Amino acid sequence: MNEDEEQALATHEQELRRGTVVFASLVACRRPQYGYSLLTTLTEAGIATEANTLYPLLRRLEKQGLLTAEWNTEQARPRKYYTVTTSGAEVAAALHSRWLELDSSITKLWKEGTP
Repeated sequence: MNEDEEQALATHEQELRRGTVVFASLVACRRPQYGYSLLTTLTEAGIATEANTLYPLLRRLEKQGLLTAEWNTEQARPRKYYTVTTSGAEVAAALHSRWLELDSSITKLWKEGTP
């Protein structure tokens, strides 16, 4: 792959990951997560993201009512825990369904293009 192709791939991969991080965050927050634990969870699942991408995303999902946030001050270091709301769980379920449909469609297209 030449340099131009690598750059194009990187750009398209970034676009693909953008929506995936939203979906993955909703799924991961089915159990309470604070920012760093969510970064770790996503990375371990193979969906690495930057903190400067994730934290604004979490605030946006909270503002949209898809996540709820609660401070835990019982530990030495206060942490803001995010948990998916009922609406967020419904959106995650719908996204999961759509994800499976898209995966099936892409797989079909891929196989049809194989000699």
